[in-house]
Amino acid sequence: MAINKKFWEKKTILITGHTGFKGSWLSIWLNMLGANLHGYALKPDTKPNMFEIAGVKKIIKSNISDIRDYNKLLAVMKKCQPQIIFHLAAQPLVRQSYKDPLETYQTNILGTANLLEAVRYVKSVRAVIVITSDKCYENKESNYAYKESDPLGGYDPYSSSKACAEIVTATYRNSFFADSNVAVASARAGNVIGGGDWAADRLVPDCIKAWIKNKIVEIRYPKAVRPWQHVLEPLAGYIILAEKLCKNGRKFARAWNFGPDEKNTKNVAFVVDNIAKLWGKKAKWKITTAKQPHEAMLLKLKCLKAKSELLWKPVWNIEKTLEKTVQWYKTYLENPKNIIDTTTGQINQYMKDSK
Repeated sequence: MAINKKFWEKKTILITGHTGFKGSWLSIWLNMLGANLHGYALKPDTKPNMFEIAGVKKIIKSNISDIRDYNKLLAVMKKCQPQIIFHLAAQPLVRQSYKDPLETYQTNILGTANLLEAVRYVKSVRAVIVITSDKCYENKESNYAYKESDPLGGYDPYSSSKACAEIVTATYRNSFFADSNVAVASARAGNVIGGGDWAADRLVPDCIKAWIKNKIVEIRYPKAVRPWQHVLEPLAGYIILAEKLCKNGRKFARAWNFGPDEKNTKNVAFVVDNIAKLWGKKAKWKITTAKQPHEAMLLKLKCLKAKSELLWKPVWNIEKTLEKTVQWYKTYLENPKNIIDTTTGQINQYMKDSK
């Protein structure tokens, strides 16, 4: 699995959602590859957050605005003239989608439509990757790994919004970009973990925030199975896919899964137990007694297409992923000034391990 640094040197990139967890890691990686970066997103919604503590705002021309504001988005895109767009701006949480479904639908569906509509009027664009989710599938919760051709669906507002974003993406690709120089693909990643995530109602951040305060973390569904992977795994897929889109767009302009191998698809209890061992003796957890909204109990991805056609592959197993994640948070707590070195160090180690 090779990432071509020469391809990325001086490429002009727009990352929507650059202030988020995945957007920050992607910004740092692309900066290391020599890209010229522009971002469009809301302000970070947690304190602390990866964007600020890792100094991402120093390496990207940041535009703070809402993806639902079409006119502002179009103006920014016309000004920066990106060649490649990574669309990560979204409402990313299942539980938040129950609290505010309209915001979720407006951001994830209309926001995607705004981005693709604006691309029609920005002639510099050659490749667009719309980041959706593994939760876009009609999940029957059977022991089956979903492939890209399987039916879309979604029980909760978040999942259904991502299925809709996939439909919007396919519609724009077929209706407006089929005979153009713009190649549009979508990417469906598994559950990403890694240092720098502080979002509410996510497993690893919930654990870390509780254990920092020497509290017992409450877990909702310990038997729920998810395709866990380090954040660098799908980002590598996005980077490789973007290069393929630029060089041979029509062949690669479709949906792609990026997830772990079967042996690294584990239940929540396995993940929490192993993080706790890495964190130390005071790390404990229990099952919450509070009533919880519906969440899928089983989800798997099949990524054969990405492996065979993009030559992408998972690099770190679940144990290495958890080790790197805990290392990042411990570094932040002990010496936050070194966190950018830890972050770039993990990216360099990942690229070395992928060869």
